[in-house]
This record gives sequence, C-alpha cells and structure tokens, in this order.
Amino acid sequence: MLHRKKIVLGISGGIAAYKCAHLVRLLVKQGAQVRVVLTKAATEFITPQTLSVVSNNEVLTDFFDADHNWNNHVHLAEWADLLLIAPLTANTLAKMANGVCDNLLLATYFSARSKTIVAPAMDLDMYQHPTVKNNLLLLQSFGNTIIPAESGELASGLSGEGRMAEPENIVKFLVDFGSKNLPLNGTKALVNAGPTYEAIDPVRFIGNRSSGKMGIAVAEALSKQGAQVTLVLGPSHESSRDNKINIIRIESADEMFSAMIANYAEKDIVVCSAAVADYKPSVPSAVKIKKKENDFNLALTKTTDILEYLGKEKKAQLLVGFALETDNLLEHAQQKLINKNLDLIVANSAVEQGSGFSVGTNKITIIDRRNKITNFELKSKEEVAEDLVGYIMDFMKKK
Repeated sequence: MLHRKKIVLGISGGIAAYKCAHLVRLLVKQGAQVRVVLTKAATEFITPQTLSVVSNNEVLTDFFDADHNWNNHVHLAEWADLLLIAPLTANTLAKMANGVCDNLLLATYFSARSKTIVAPAMDLDMYQHPTVKNNLLLLQSFGNTIIPAESGELASGLSGEGRMAEPENIVKFLVDFGSKNLPLNGTKALVNAGPTYEAIDPVRFIGNRSSGKMGIAVAEALSKQGAQVTLVLGPSHESSRDNKINIIRIESADEMFSAMIANYAEKDIVVCSAAVADYKPSVPSAVKIKKKENDFNLALTKTTDILEYLGKEKKAQLLVGFALETDNLLEHAQQKLINKNLDLIVANSAVEQGSGFSVGTNKITIIDRRNKITNFELKSKEEVAEDLVGYIMDFMKKK
C-alpha cells in the first residue's frame, strides 16, 4: 500500500539513525517517493549525501540551503501523504508534545495535515522514564501513531526495551496501517490491458500501438484503494511495480478471452481497457511465409468480442469499458455502452494530441448507464486512473 505514497522521513539525532539508509531503500523498493529531513544532531550519525543517493531526492537539514534559499516546510508538509519520524529521540518527542518548534523537522511536523507515525529509539531507562511515557501518551492523544520500540541490545550495552523497530518491521507496519479502512477493502477487481498479437506465421503478427499503460494505471489505482486486483496483460513492455496485483500474461485475443472468463465470476469490478484485436488470421501458417508474389491476401476472421460476452454474462459486477475512437467519439461510446450492457464507458480519442496510445497522458470522458456525461482535463494516465477509480467508487455508492 506504499506504491506512489509520498513519505517525508524525519530523522532525529539518535544512534539508530544509521539504519535509515536501509529504511529509505525499503520504502523506495515498495514504490514510495521519499524525501528526508534531518535534524542537525542526526547528521552526526548519518550523512545527507548517503540519504540523498538512496532516496533520489535532495535531503533537507535547515530552513536555508547553502545558497540561502528558503526550504519551505509548509510545501513539504502539504506534499506528504505521510510523515514518518524515525528514530524519534526523547528530545524531539518532548518538543513535539509541548509545541517547541526550533528546526525544520519540527516545523514540518507542526504544518503537516497528513498522518504522522513515529518510531521511538532511546536507552532502556530513558524509555521507561515517566516524562517520556507521558509525552508518548500526549503524542497519541494528538492523533499520532506510535510504532512501539523493540527489545534487544542497546547502544549503552544494556539490553531491554528501547531499540527503534527494525526497518523491515517499520515498513510492514506502514503497509498494514495503510491497508486498514481503505474504501475498496474486500472488493475483487479484474482489469485487462495492453494489445493482443494475432499470429500470421511464427514470426509475424497483427497488433496495435497500445502500450498497456492506461490499464496498468487503473489496476494500480484500484489496488491503492484496497481492492484485490487481477490484471490480464497483453504483450506489453510495461508492467506494474505493485506486487499485490496478480498479473496474468497473455498474447492473443483468444488467450485474453479465456483468462477474462476464468476470472470473471467472483469479481465485483471489471475494467476492460485492453486494445483487443477485432480480427485474426483465419489460418495462421505453421512456417514462415516466404516473399514470392507481388500481392499477398490474408484471410481474417472475427475474434470473440470479450466486452460483449462479459456484458451478457454480467450479474452483480460493475462493468466498465473503454472506447477509443477517431471520430464521433461520444456517439460511438454511447452506442457501445448500450450494446454491451456496460455500467460505465470511458471515451477517449485516438487522434487528439496527448490522448490515446503510446503517450503518458490521456483525456477522457466518462458516460454512465444513466447517460450522465463527465469530462476530464488532459492528465497523466496515473491521474486519469485515479479519477476513474474515484468515479467508480462514487457510482457504486449510488448503485
């Protein structure tokens, strides 16, 4: 649940700060965008350069950089989906609990509207001190979440409770925390994406220009909202970094049809965004066809219309189709919506600049079965997917 999450990691000055390079790597591996803020004391334990390399972002340590440019803590706080402070020392804890704001990290914390999660790290007796315990309770009462310290060997040589949770455990905590109360928890979704390749002979095929980016983005947006997603993906060079998505790779329209039917019955949401071939060679050659004649005729036969079949078999599923057109966009999309028994159709142009195949953006219009038409501006395909999933969730509430 950390894919594309924007995380500000605040590091305060404890020995556990040395573990934060590994923590950042794990967060990035989960697909999160990470920006790091260090207190001055933290730079004694880990360097900004190290964290900059592993996060792929500039690391901030003060209100002003070397060129006297102001590091805007408000913009940083607004950017964040989550503020994680690890390690949280007794000093930073006391300041957070009592409203002391004397560094960039604290200014970011007090400006943050997003959730704040902290991972305390202190020596045994310090962690047990009544003041520290009271400050942790205060922090919780403000709506913050605490990742409990772990037991083990401490920097002082003592052994007991006070170690910062291991980076792997912090990431697991964040993933589990992010999975709770998501709007599509318990929902099963099926998405198809990409082109299909229809064999002419062992080396040639009929295909199209679809990259699969739009469908992959839809699958990821559904997963981000808690859905359990199966993605049937054609022969695309693209893939998903969300390891929770079950990806079924196929090549031809017949394989796409079989995979969709096999996974359709128990799904709640089905989104068909794949550019499936309408025709395939009637009799593919078992050997490479040699270039002999000036003219070459290829007999084609219709493929099974997957979306039409799903519309006929639909029971409780919410079925969404895509209509990519070169002309009369809304007219063709509305007809497709009716003919194929869809709940929603996403119309987009194959000729409008920035829309359609082989680009990272799209401009869509959503039409629902009540003939409500909603237009969206040109956006990245990830943003378009989030708009579509948001529309689907609102539609399901009114269904």
